[in-house]
Parts: sequence; C-alpha cells; structure tokens
Amino acid sequence: MKITITLIIASFVLLIACEKAALYEDLIEEMVIGFSSLNEEEGFRFQDYECGAAPDLAVLSPIVFIAGFEEDDNTYYANATRHFKEQGYLVIEGLSSLDQILNHLDLKQRGNFYSEIHVVSHSNPWRGMSLKTEKDGERLTTKSLQNYIAKKQLPIQYGITNETKIIFHSCGLGENTALLSQLKLVFSEHANPSIIASPYFNIFGGKYASHYLAKPYYVFYPTAQSKGPLALSQEMAANNQSKTINWQEALTAREEPALGEVYSYRFNIPVHWEVEFSNASEIPNLETPDAIMDFVAEDQALAKVLFEMKIPLEKYRWTARVKDNVLKISGKTTALCVLEPLMNLEDVGNYATLNILDKKLYTNL
Repeated sequence: MKITITLIIASFVLLIACEKAALYEDLIEEMVIGFSSLNEEEGFRFQDYECGAAPDLAVLSPIVFIAGFEEDDNTYYANATRHFKEQGYLVIEGLSSLDQILNHLDLKQRGNFYSEIHVVSHSNPWRGMSLKTEKDGERLTTKSLQNYIAKKQLPIQYGITNETKIIFHSCGLGENTALLSQLKLVFSEHANPSIIASPYFNIFGGKYASHYLAKPYYVFYPTAQSKGPLALSQEMAANNQSKTINWQEALTAREEPALGEVYSYRFNIPVHWEVEFSNASEIPNLETPDAIMDFVAEDQALAKVLFEMKIPLEKYRWTARVKDNVLKISGKTTALCVLEPLMNLEDVGNYATLNILDKKLYTNL
C-alpha cells in the first residue's frame, strides 16, 4: 500500500556554523570581481573580509518583500504594502517564493547591505508559510525547506552581514523555531544575520493602527457543520478558563468593536491523502464519516499527521472516494480564531510598541 500525503508537519533543528576559511576565500575572489567597477567609478574601498564581517559597504534603508497574493476578500498584503510604503521603506511586490527573494538579493544588492530585510507572508501553525520554496514549489515548512536546501545551490547573499536583521511578518512563525533555524541557515552562508518573527498574529490595516500584534485563541468545527456561536463560545470558555473574554461576542465580531477589544475571523484547514492499493478489491468501504475516522486513526502514517497538527479527528468534515485502485480521503476543518490585541502596559489605551528586540513579542535567532 502506497500513501501520498499532501500535508506533512515535521520538525527538526539544524545547527549553523561559520564557514571555513577556504569557503570565504572563494567569496572574496568573487566579491573583488563584482566590486571592481565600484572601485573605479564610485571610489569603493575593499578591506579584509573575515567570516561574517562586512567590508566598507553602503548601508541601505530597510527593504520589504510582499511575498504573496490576496485570496478571496483578504487584504492582508495590500494593507502591509500600504503600511511599509508610508514608513518610507522600499517595497518589492510580486515575489512569492524564497528562491525569488534570494536571487533578488544576489543580483541587486552587490556592493551594499541592508540593515533590515522584511518578508510579509501568510502563515499558520498547521500549514506552514504561504511563501513557497520556489515559484511553483511547495509551501514553506520544515520538510519542504529541507528538500529545497538539499537540491539547490544557494546564491551568495551580498546584501546581508552580521548586522542585518531579517524580520518575517508571518502569523505565529515565532513559535516554529525549527523552521526559523532552517531559514537562518538559508540566509547565513557567509554571515550571521538575526532571524526574527513573532509568535503572535501580525495585523495590518486595523481600524486604529496600521500594524499591531494580537494573541490568537482557536476553536474548530467540521467545515459547514458549525454548532453555532453559543456552543462554540462555551467550548472556548472551557478551553481558556483563566481568561475573562466574552467569547460569544468575540466570535460574532469581525473587526475590533473598539480599540484593543477582541474580535475573530475564520479560515479552513484541509488535509488530503491518496492511498494506493494493489487491487481495487482491497479498498475498504468508507461510506460514513465514522468509518473514515476509524480508517485514519488505525493507519500510523495518517494518524501521525493529525496528531502533530493537534486538531481532533471529529473536528473535520470527512469524505472518501475511489478511483481505480486509489482511495482518496479528504478532510476539512474550519478554525475560528479570536484575536486579542496586545496592549501597552505602560501606556494605557495604546497597542504594545513593536520593538523587534523585545523578547516578549519576538523570537530572535
């Protein structure tokens, strides 16, 4: 029996070390060639280049990559674009993959380096980042990024030094230290930049601020089979007994009723498996949701995926169909996410100050 799984969550940590002398000697030779025109035309002064140390490069203003496209009526990327342009940052749109961003830095930034590189991309704890490995590649997860690193010769990142900060504005990414460690590996071949992301949700284009952070609380139900706001709010209250939030009001509010007040939004999380059998006669009869759940629970590979996602089987709407000798199983759950804006404890009535060096708000590797 052969199983193809289209959603896999895995975790591991890769260690990062400074390149040996022979490697950055090769880099020096390439940089000398690349900077020769700058020496002649712009008075560029090249100095000794130690591992991760920058020669006399021009420090550029922060750059922002809007790494995705809007879906449905979501305006996340448009709001983020407007926010960063208002801050006077250089905004690059239309690059939807890590590979495109790396090549942009390789080709465009020789002779200069960035103090900050911002990447805006959707993310959630179950499906990884919407940012893809390559233009037509997979969503960014620890597994897909591992495969990308293994097969690609990563371009030299001329625009990055030890002082560069690479900030990912991706909801919840700060909790995924395994993926952040891999991303650091990608950007750290010849330097040691900081990789920064928040474990909280990034909100762009709010009613009262163009960018702030919020803490998420979740409840799930089989897609199109909601029990209603009252039952869902009771479930959320039981799961978060230390909070004094009015969950029913939060679940029915689609934007902040007032500055700092909770509200919610919803999104779907699909899973899909194809199980290939030697003969069609071996395929079990899965005509009911209970039969499908029993099959998934008894299969070690399938059950492991859902175990790692930490969403119960019964929270999915299950369907199964057979084509030739292949059993196709699909599940979809709807996540209702209540968002509690993070407020400034020292400045009542205002959002928390978004200091990327604040360890309470951001993970910094």
